[in-house]
Amino acid sequence: MIELPVIPAHQMPRKPDWLRVKLPVGQAYKHVRSLVDEHKLHTICESGNCPNMGECWGAGTATFMILGNICTRSCSFCAVATGRPLAVDLDEPNRVAQSVKLMQVKHCVITSVDRDDLRDGGSTIWAETVNAIRRESPETTLETLIPDFKGQWDNLDRVLAVRPEVVSHNLETVRRLTREVRIQAKYDRSLECLSRISAAGLRTKSGIMLGFGETEADVIEAMTDLYNAGVHILTLGQYLQPTKAHHPVVEWITPDQFKYYQQIGLQLGFKYVESGPLVRSSYHAEKHLFDMQ
Repeated sequence: MIELPVIPAHQMPRKPDWLRVKLPVGQAYKHVRSLVDEHKLHTICESGNCPNMGECWGAGTATFMILGNICTRSCSFCAVATGRPLAVDLDEPNRVAQSVKLMQVKHCVITSVDRDDLRDGGSTIWAETVNAIRRESPETTLETLIPDFKGQWDNLDRVLAVRPEVVSHNLETVRRLTREVRIQAKYDRSLECLSRISAAGLRTKSGIMLGFGETEADVIEAMTDLYNAGVHILTLGQYLQPTKAHHPVVEWITPDQFKYYQQIGLQLGFKYVESGPLVRSSYHAEKHLFDMQ
């Protein structure tokens, strides 16, 4: 096994050049910005401090976050606020669907905070959002980036029943670091979630962030586990620390290392591997559907 060199984060006081992105500008970006504000929508682009927000919004696309913007979990990597969520907004599916129609989105990605406070884990709103988008914008294809529903598989089945074109659930990190990075999550529960999605005959997707201190062996183990769980589409990207209170970046993964992992993933048998420092699970999401048809 080749041991790739790493760049310790403490030896790099600032982000490397390959992680620099352009500030959001342009009329298309401003148009999306106005729609998000007007319809009181939550996007993971904003709540997750996504480095690609300028590019994606400039292209007239966004990843919508449903069920509010306060999460019941406290993962050490995530910029989304943690706490007691507000009551479910029953009109949210219609507002999201209207915005998708106004934006003329061809491929829409929907994600959510974890709602462990709800008996159905928010799955009813999930299903209603998919159905509402299909009513308002029947030509739009859909990707749902879902939580694990705490292993309550009836709730997962409620989402699978509406048959999104792609169903994604992120593993986020390697087995060895799961307790440290995803405090309330379980590595094997995520794998079972993905196995159930794949067994339902749906295009299955997952993602891992790198830079937490994982080894090459850790990464390849996780990639192998995901492939064996039936995952078709894999994304690999650099972890970026949202604040000083979050998990530190242990190392910067170079573009060449990401290319290497992409090659390994394709050799394992994944249909599509998106791997690069700025890759996020919804980045270029339309490719993960159309390039496989």
